Amino acid sequence: MPLKFSQRLADLSVGDVSAVIQMAWEDRTSFETIQERVGLSESEVIRLMRHELSPSSYRMWRKRMKGRVTKHRALRSPDMKFEDRRVADHRRANC
Repeated sequence: MPLKFSQRLADLSVGDVSAVIQMAWEDRTSFETIQERVGLSESEVIRLMRHELSPSSYRMWRKRMKGRVTKHRALRSPDMKFEDRRVADHRRANC
């Protein structure tokens, strides 16, 4: 039986939560990469951001992310030359 979101959130370290927030704010790091790193889906990342950010910061983040094609690998242009997995690797928190 899959864990509920609240249990999965409780299982994340402070460093993991910080890393998710940082990756979620980055334009280049896709939601798929976040899921590979910490196991949270796009909707769970949205819930985490709503829980962890102030209301105004959350609204600003949602406005910024709405319709941003770089946050989804499938929507990206094949001409994009960066690899978001490497960006996420070097910024991984050590906590």
